[in-house]
Amino acid sequence: MAEIPRWLIIIGIVLIAVGLLWQVGGRFLPIGRLPGDFLFKGENTTVYIPIMTSIIISVVLSLIFLIIGRFR
Repeated sequence: MAEIPRWLIIIGIVLIAVGLLWQVGGRFLPIGRLPGDFLFKGENTTVYIPIMTSIIISVVLSLIFLIIGRFR
């Protein structure tokens, strides 16, 4: 039970780091505008399907959790 506050702090720090990287890195890395992200514009609607961005985020998160799991 004593580990829950520690994990909440770690998750909070990770979320802050990801948010900062997203803000600053968004200027240099085209996250959300990668080849494989589809954008369909009609007269009254716009549909955005971020397939490649989702795959990259999934791979990065999988690697992070793999590394965290090895240290546990």
